[in-house]
Amino acid sequence: MLIDFHVHAFAEKIASRAMEQIAAQAELIPETDGTVAGLRRRLKEWGVDRGVILPIATKPTQQAVINDWAAGQQDDTLFCYGSIHPDAPDVLEELERIRNLGLHGIKLHPDYQGYFADEPRMLPIYRRCAQLGLPVLFHAGYDPVSPTVRHASPDALARVAEAVPEMTLIAAHLGGVLQWDEAERSLVGRRNVYLDTAFASHYISPAQVERIIRKHGTERILFASDCPWDSPAKILEILNGISLTPAERAQIYAENALRLLELD
Repeated sequence: MLIDFHVHAFAEKIASRAMEQIAAQAELIPETDGTVAGLRRRLKEWGVDRGVILPIATKPTQQAVINDWAAGQQDDTLFCYGSIHPDAPDVLEELERIRNLGLHGIKLHPDYQGYFADEPRMLPIYRRCAQLGLPVLFHAGYDPVSPTVRHASPDALARVAEAVPEMTLIAAHLGGVLQWDEAERSLVGRRNVYLDTAFASHYISPAQVERIIRKHGTERILFASDCPWDSPAKILEILNGISLTPAERAQIYAENALRLLELD
């Protein structure tokens, strides 16, 4: 089984516009058309059995609408995280609603949402996520929307992991795009932290991918692509170049994801 733990799609009415804006800003050619139907089609072509959609509430007013949409996309092949915006007045109530909707965790993108991951005001939100059993997945490191300021650096996420050890923290992009040396120093190896492999065919060397996986442990690595901005096929090619046992591959490709999704 192969589960891609980090994919993106948009509601059909905004997909084309959103894809054009993000592709132009990131200077990337997308692998899908941005719709859920397009995502399903491409995952099947790539041989991916299941995917986890990670929406982002970029405004406080968006969180309820986005979470309702995410809940409506779920079936036995696509699972969704919810999202909250830290400036929403009802953010703690929305976390409970996310859990009641059957969503599987929280996606946060501090660059798009305009805050720093380790701000003290975020701690009650993180603690409530932990109480509700909602893992929190962060975009980590560089993002073209904020090219000079890193709102979720590996060091900041390490401070979050230390301040709220009861929360399951997932650091996307192997701990931080363009900040992998920092991730190795401060984040890799922490027991309450998972890392995903999203976007790993860009910028990072295969040797560093292997070193991070080995230092962190295969039991806390999640196969992920960041589709449509990278493809599962490219990530698999990198991982196939690493000497892993069948049991270790099974952990990365599906078992760790099934555990976090609370699926058999």
